[in-house]
Amino acid sequence: MDKRIGAQYYTIRDYARTLEDFEESCRKVREIGYQTVQISGTPLKAAEMKPVLDHYGLKVTVTHRAFEDFRDNPAEIMDYNRTLGCDLCGLGCMPVWARESSENLTRFIREAGEAASKLRKEGFYFGYHNHAFEFARLDGRFLIDRLTEETNPEEFFFITDTYWLQAGGMDPAAFLRKLGGRTMAVHFKDLKANLDNTTEMAEIGEGNLNWDSIIAACQEAGVKWALVEQDTCRRNPFESLKISYDYLTGKGFY
Repeated sequence: MDKRIGAQYYTIRDYARTLEDFEESCRKVREIGYQTVQISGTPLKAAEMKPVLDHYGLKVTVTHRAFEDFRDNPAEIMDYNRTLGCDLCGLGCMPVWARESSENLTRFIREAGEAASKLRKEGFYFGYHNHAFEFARLDGRFLIDRLTEETNPEEFFFITDTYWLQAGGMDPAAFLRKLGGRTMAVHFKDLKANLDNTTEMAEIGEGNLNWDSIIAACQEAGVKWALVEQDTCRRNPFESLKISYDYLTGKGFY
């Protein structure tokens, strides 16, 4: 497992809308100490971002794109990732229509599998990012079981999310061990319980997840990359990224 902890740019998506803001964000991310990143939530083109990323010594390990891009234009996704020097092409979420019926889910699995096969033949990897709904039942079957059992394990991989695993009723470490080498990347995201009986996404170490267990499971499963992601932050998101980075460097990351 690459112990260079990464920063998922979806956390700072509001600061990556223009090239000027993107460059300033890269500077801040590198100053915190991050060396790897995931590109997500920005409208910028790969050719615009690559020189900036190189300037700050940031290696792109994962990207996220919409399902329609994978289905309709996988060649463009490969060009995008090739420009960024990244071979893991992530799908952030299945479209809403895919979970409206078993038939629709079957269609999604087929179309996503076809895209994954095309990517793999060209040396790229397809990664599916989970939320909590994949651990719900549709016509008596868990969506996640269909995603794992009805796809090619040599072509269809996963980008697991620790927060959403917990929110879906799973033990993140146990699920990572079960999925094994099909998890190429993990989004490190903590879950914090509040006194008003709500939960929220939190900086790593400020919530309730067992990070020693999760990190050990990542290593045992052969996960390649771990990236900090926090969809919503009560603090400035760069401050949140620093809190998470500082905690994880105490756990052997850098």
